[in-house]
Amino acid sequence: MQKSIIAVALLSVMGLAGCMQDPLSRGAAGAVAGAAVADITDSNLATGAVIGGLAGAASCTLPGQCY
Repeated sequence: MQKSIIAVALLSVMGLAGCMQDPLSRGAAGAVAGAAVADITDSNLATGAVIGGLAGAASCTLPGQCY
């Protein structure tokens, strides 16, 4: 039950990541989200944070993706 509550809260917050203006803040949000997902799935927190941070920082790098 607790994992489903955390997952719903995490998915709700992840939509706010698009509101961040620079790659550093998107990367930080991605790292937090990645670590949270890793914790929920009983995976390595550091690996989840690195993957999430890279994904967050790389978002909006293609032309026309962000406004």
